[in-house]
Amino acid sequence: MPPTEEIVCTAEDCFLDLFENHYTYDVPDEFDITELSCPVCGGTDCLERVEL
Repeated sequence: MPPTEEIVCTAEDCFLDLFENHYTYDVPDEFDITELSCPVCGGTDCLERVEL
């Protein structure tokens, strides 16, 4: 199964609290959360991975 991550946006002015990111089997090993941006506010340094 390809990995799935839950990610939160910590930006104060953003109303998004959580989103899921679903990967495909061919995601590069060096790909990291720093490559993503919030789908609502567009921020990149405000994203944090949810650790369960």
